[in-house]
Amino acid sequence: MSSRPEHAAPPEVFYDDTEARKYTSSSRIIEIQGKLTKRALELLALPDDGIPKLLLDIGCGSGLSGEKLSKKGHQWIGLDISQSMLNVALEREVEGDLLLGDMGQGLGLRDGVIDGAISISAVQWLCNADKSSHDPRLRLKAFFGSLYRSLSRGARAVFQVYPENVDQRVLILNYAMRAGFSGGVVVDFPHSSKRRKEYLVLTCGPPSVNTSIPKGKSEEDGESCSDEESSGDEENQTVCVSDRHRPRKKQKTMRGKGREWVLKKKEQLRRKGNVVPPDTKYTARKRKARF
Repeated sequence: MSSRPEHAAPPEVFYDDTEARKYTSSSRIIEIQGKLTKRALELLALPDDGIPKLLLDIGCGSGLSGEKLSKKGHQWIGLDISQSMLNVALEREVEGDLLLGDMGQGLGLRDGVIDGAISISAVQWLCNADKSSHDPRLRLKAFFGSLYRSLSRGARAVFQVYPENVDQRVLILNYAMRAGFSGGVVVDFPHSSKRRKEYLVLTCGPPSVNTSIPKGKSEEDGESCSDEESSGDEENQTVCVSDRHRPRKKQKTMRGKGREWVLKKKEQLRRKGNVVPPDTKYTARKRKARF
């Protein structure tokens, strides 16, 4: 398997029948998926009121992460683009409802019905243009916009991601903020090349006192590492946005050529002997667009 499968082929092609079964039968992958899902649930910070929540598992694959949600007593909906992965999930009789779909085309769920969302190692796939019609920016916009609408207000979404570089991380985070989310990136073990994990922790709606970004885990037991502490190392630099900062569009300043300029230009042409229309009250006026 390539260290970055998204470079090898589109997800629906890469995770074929053979790869889906190999992925699901690997004890190492099962262990890693379990740990990542457990950490995502910690960061999701669901209220401990004993009421089962309806969660969304984006890029659910064969249901390894969904099983952890079921063990916690939650109901869940799993979305994946690979039919082979979903077939394995059906064979394993996972308890969640499964949807075949491309998250880059939007989620297609009713507004405000989801209590929380998680995703393990999936969102970075949106940054790849697997087809000529794919634009990563448009796909990220469609994904985060539809996710924001489907979540109940104040709900969280936690995505474990493997961004290829800082620019890719910033791109993902910026489009989340454009959709209306508040939040930022939590990095566990930022100075470890093997244990380092990044989680995009988002809240649906503007930030409040109870929606502060959690701190990441550090190498020392019992201690945590914030984004500010890890930002000193350029290689491990993180992006942290505690407020909803929507990038402002640059305002275009149209410097029109006013009446005085037009009259001056016409006079110059007359002196050169050119035939110029006479000056009227309509000179230099902007014409209405014709349809």
